[in-house]
Amino acid sequence: MHLGELRVSYGQAYLAQDRRSARSSMAVSCPKDSQLAIKGVAGIIADSTWRNAIAKQAGETCVKGFIADYYATPDNWDVKTSANRVLSALNSWLFAQSRTVTNGSYISSMSVLLLRGRQANLFHMGDTLVYRLRGAELQLLNREHTTYLGGYRYPSRAMGMDPSLDIDYLNFNVRQGDIFLFTTQAVKGTLMPSDFVQLISQYPEDLNQACDAILQQAMEKASKRGYSSYNFCFQLLRVDQIPHESSEGLGEAYSALPVPEELQAGDELDGYRVLEVISRSATSRVYRVHDPKTDRILVLKAPSPQIARKREFIAHFIMQQWVVERVSSPYVARVVDLSRPRRQLYYLMESVDGRTLEEWMQQNPDADIKVRVDLVEQLTKAVRALHRREILHQNLTPANILVDHQGVVKLVDFAACGVAKMNDLPPLLTLARRVGLTPYSAPEYRLGREPGERADQFSVAAIAYQLLTGHQPYEGQLEKLSSKVDFSRMEYLPAFQLNPELPIWMDVPLRKALQPNPELRYRRLSEFIYDLKKPAPTAVAPESNESNPLTFWKGLAGVLLLLLLLSLFY
Repeated sequence: MHLGELRVSYGQAYLAQDRRSARSSMAVSCPKDSQLAIKGVAGIIADSTWRNAIAKQAGETCVKGFIADYYATPDNWDVKTSANRVLSALNSWLFAQSRTVTNGSYISSMSVLLLRGRQANLFHMGDTLVYRLRGAELQLLNREHTTYLGGYRYPSRAMGMDPSLDIDYLNFNVRQGDIFLFTTQAVKGTLMPSDFVQLISQYPEDLNQACDAILQQAMEKASKRGYSSYNFCFQLLRVDQIPHESSEGLGEAYSALPVPEELQAGDELDGYRVLEVISRSATSRVYRVHDPKTDRILVLKAPSPQIARKREFIAHFIMQQWVVERVSSPYVARVVDLSRPRRQLYYLMESVDGRTLEEWMQQNPDADIKVRVDLVEQLTKAVRALHRREILHQNLTPANILVDHQGVVKLVDFAACGVAKMNDLPPLLTLARRVGLTPYSAPEYRLGREPGERADQFSVAAIAYQLLTGHQPYEGQLEKLSSKVDFSRMEYLPAFQLNPELPIWMDVPLRKALQPNPELRYRRLSEFIYDLKKPAPTAVAPESNESNPLTFWKGLAGVLLLLLLLSLFY
């Protein structure tokens, strides 16, 4: 490393007497080059309860998931913002996963120490332990969150335990020579603070050897005290060198990147040559560009110059890149790594050679129903990839979906994307309204109700309805929706009435996914596409008074008139 950079050393030791009871995980991540100055060094420990059948998976998921996502956050985000958002998203995923397993849960205590520049940032959930050894003084830096149930001690406020996450946060200056000890509750009752100080001081040059010595003494004392099983985890992280004061602001420099001016075909930005202007909106600019360094055609997205001084809009633009980077799907356009340093605020995405779904529908009015359903299925896979990351799209329209020449769907616009349960971001409803509601937006947006995944389900079903019938559902009704009275008066027109070639059973999933009340829609988007593809033998046409109320009342009036005439003669 270069002189003046942050330099660290670390050591580890771990032992589970019974592999089936292994429940702890730990790691140190020390990136190279600019990432070291921007994101810093991460020291992490995670530990689940011994009564958890998948304790090891829970701990490893916390550690590996955090490292992967934290270092993928935008350079413009500071350490606290990046860590909070990653931890909140990871917690939501863990909580959701626990509902899918029958034996165990993805609950784990976790402590994360991020060293950047001359600062330390400690994030803590549950009952793992982080000490700082400065000279001969050992100090516990975090608080143990525990509770007692049935006479047993359990961690509280841990990862995956609750849909919302309560994070303890501590920020402090570091000194050269500071040593941080990461361990778990298993050490309680075996080693004293003085034991740690003595053993670490015996091996100042080799932290792995120091960890081994701590582990050995912990095992000996545990055996003497008759512990039938033990699970020890020790990690030492030492600050060998801290940066000079002048390098402290390097990370902040990225957050001050200027917004690009208006660009035209032929202009250049950081070496990328603009081929065409794809779109201009109130909040963003989208250009097709050529990268001469890699000879690739790419899409460059930048904030609109009009929002350059609006911090919340810039923050959301930065979040868009992070959101898309976290999603891996062949049906979602990928963010492309920069081939040169970025001097202005923008990000690059793959360029899709195709047309919008809106254009596809206009050019293929007689396409086979199976082809149309296949497009819906691909769109469903794209949206489900977002939902698996707790991301709502909120702006699904045929204009925001591309179909390439092989018939592959690509989701390309993420202007209204939001991450659920992130308190430091604008509410999802605010994001959606900021971009603008469409005829495909779920009714709850217009009624001011905070949306969930079923709002995206409504939009997918609305697009499917148009693909299969050539018309939008609730045509003209959604735009006028402003009250609960309007909501109750919404009338659904069966799809098979607009397209006689459409099987009656196919209308059943469309009707359900397009219910005005989100509680009446499918629980999962996968259920919708399953029903849309699989014929339902029990599905029948709705009663005549539902399918065509005017015909029903005309028929009823005719019968009454006939009875009246008969009564006059008899």
